[in-house]
Amino acid sequence: MLGLLFMAKKKKKTLEETVLLIQQGDRYLLDEIIRSYKPFIAKTVSSVCRRYIYETDDEFSIGLIAFNEAIEKYSKERGNSLLSFSEVIIKRRVIDYIRKQSKNQHLSFDLTNDTTDEETAGTIIVNELSLDDYQKKNDEQLRKDEIVHFQKLLTTFDLSFNDLVENSPKHFDARKNAIIAAKMLVENEELKEMLFTNKRLPIKQLEKMVDVSRKTIERNRKYIIAIALILASDYVYMKDYIKGVLDT
Repeated sequence: MLGLLFMAKKKKKTLEETVLLIQQGDRYLLDEIIRSYKPFIAKTVSSVCRRYIYETDDEFSIGLIAFNEAIEKYSKERGNSLLSFSEVIIKRRVIDYIRKQSKNQHLSFDLTNDTTDEETAGTIIVNELSLDDYQKKNDEQLRKDEIVHFQKLLTTFDLSFNDLVENSPKHFDARKNAIIAAKMLVENEELKEMLFTNKRLPIKQLEKMVDVSRKTIERNRKYIIAIALILASDYVYMKDYIKGVLDT
């Protein structure tokens, strides 16, 4: 279903050169990287916690600190990417937090491999279950939770998934322009408030901000609303699809 809505391939970005600049003291780039990869952090933390994690949760804060730690400790000489390295660090820190908070929890995590080389790509976190199966099942459940929550939100705007499939722009450029329009709307607090308060797209105001005609905005109205709702919410997996379109 999501593929029908977005139909785009995600492009993998290299972050290592940016991280080097951050390690040399560029705090602005650090803030930018952390802000851009909050969905990645939330998804990684969620896979450990067995539930959907929001930015207001304590576990997300642990993941955020761990991601910053990974940036500080990363070295490309180790041969692994920043994201694979940071994923290991985030999971270890979150599991440490869970163990401290839930000493009597029945599911125990085996962290007895206290190697000092935890930063290497070969670092493995093991629990009583297969971690791969565990993550796949949790990712699947989290995606389902997102879709169910999103469907309910759509109904408050008198929309459905069928509406989006039928009204999704057919051409890639048109889809990308619609997503950019939604992004600009969400980044404008006044227009975002108008959308959520009136349950309607502020077409007249949005027209002044984008490089597409009013007719085009009206034609893609339902799609723009749906994308704006995703961008304004904590939908980790659906935001990945949108990021893939914008990065293409």
